[in-house]
Amino acid sequence: MDGDKNDQSTVKAAVIGGGLIMVGALQACYLAKRGFQVDLYEGRQDIRTVEEAKGRSINLALSVRGRAALHHVGLEEEITAAGIPMRARRIHNRAGGLHNQPYDKDGQAIFSVSRRNLNEKLLTKAESFPNVKLHFQHRLVRADLDKGELQFTTSSGDTVTATHDITFGADGAYSAMRRELMRGNRINFSQEYIPHGYMELKIPPTEDGGFAMLPNFLHIWPRDEFMMIALPNQDHTFTGTLFVPFAIFEKVQERGEDGVIEFFTKNFPDAIPLIGEESLKNTFMSTKALPMVSVKCYPYHRKDKAVLMGDAAHAMVPFYGQGMNCGFEDCVVLDEILNKHNNNFKTALPEFSQVRSPDAQAMCDLALYNYVEMRHLVNSKLFMLNKKIDDFLYWLLPKSYMPLYNMVTFSRIRYSIVISKWKQQKKFVRFCLISALFALPMIAGTGYWQRSNLSGHRRFNFHWRNIRWEKIGSKQR
Repeated sequence: MDGDKNDQSTVKAAVIGGGLIMVGALQACYLAKRGFQVDLYEGRQDIRTVEEAKGRSINLALSVRGRAALHHVGLEEEITAAGIPMRARRIHNRAGGLHNQPYDKDGQAIFSVSRRNLNEKLLTKAESFPNVKLHFQHRLVRADLDKGELQFTTSSGDTVTATHDITFGADGAYSAMRRELMRGNRINFSQEYIPHGYMELKIPPTEDGGFAMLPNFLHIWPRDEFMMIALPNQDHTFTGTLFVPFAIFEKVQERGEDGVIEFFTKNFPDAIPLIGEESLKNTFMSTKALPMVSVKCYPYHRKDKAVLMGDAAHAMVPFYGQGMNCGFEDCVVLDEILNKHNNNFKTALPEFSQVRSPDAQAMCDLALYNYVEMRHLVNSKLFMLNKKIDDFLYWLLPKSYMPLYNMVTFSRIRYSIVISKWKQQKKFVRFCLISALFALPMIAGTGYWQRSNLSGHRRFNFHWRNIRWEKIGSKQR
């Protein structure tokens, strides 16, 4: 389909997915700003009308990429104002000790934001455009993408068919849109479940209504093989998430309530009074650990008729806090490409696949790496030394050196380039350390020679082939 800035209002776009993944709702806003006629379809109820939304949990950490995307639709300030800035990791060891690891030398922060609040704000923003229609409880069951025909089932069991010029699939890791796109198309696809699951735990406010811990931190309890994190909420609670191998979850639950308290007493003793014994028991005995999946595919598009975005294209495990930020950045990247190609989807969609796929796949890999860092490496002395070296070089060479976390979280450098720069910087640091190790004996030797020569006892004769000491008289030249 050829777009033209003079006839955008005639282009009918469908967006599949407007729920807790949220990329669809944001993409509807981007399309509406271009003047397209947009229909947003969501399988669940309108989250704004239900008391408790079912689906994914895990709090969201909003960073620069996501903020840039929200800024484009005028929501950045409203969302960050409702979030809580976290400027450092706060590490809890088994003995109850604490230490902080700031994210950035300039005090930059990531924001703990409510998934529900963000979803509601995006839906309301999309609904504010006169050229956007929201359709809830419409679940995609079939699509003929070349003809633009989409078939939905509704909550009442009816079948609804709609026709559109182009379809955007943003319906999550288990995407129905991706399934339809893969029919008859040569699409590479991989899906990997990690052996760890997650369970959400609530930390209530103190008796006087305050935060139970310092709020401007991402709290982490790293335990090598597993970990727990906690993010602050506006109501002075914390949302805790326990990440543990499924095999350990099962053993703990098999032992019943006593097993739960034993597990926490051994691994997270300071968290027991924060969460409460009864709450721990009830949660473990009534809740199953949920899986985490990493999804990669390529290409993302079908001709000029359909394209995948967000988790539908690249689901990732949550350990870098980039799932939402990466999905939101998809909207920005596609918008920039549409500007470049004057809304011509025939040329824009292939470029989006080509540009975005390597970046998203790189971020999927970084997310898995960061789990190892968070649950294990943050406790090691070598990690803390490397972090100090990173921070020093960032301070010394701010225009040419940036730590990995900062590149991912506080910049819009392409994820694939981030990995390339990170590898180069690791080589540079390794070279500096090795050079320093070789230079220290030389410096020490030179210093000793200078002191000895002044006293007239020794002289240090250096030759490129050898180093030799030689006794000389105090008056000898």
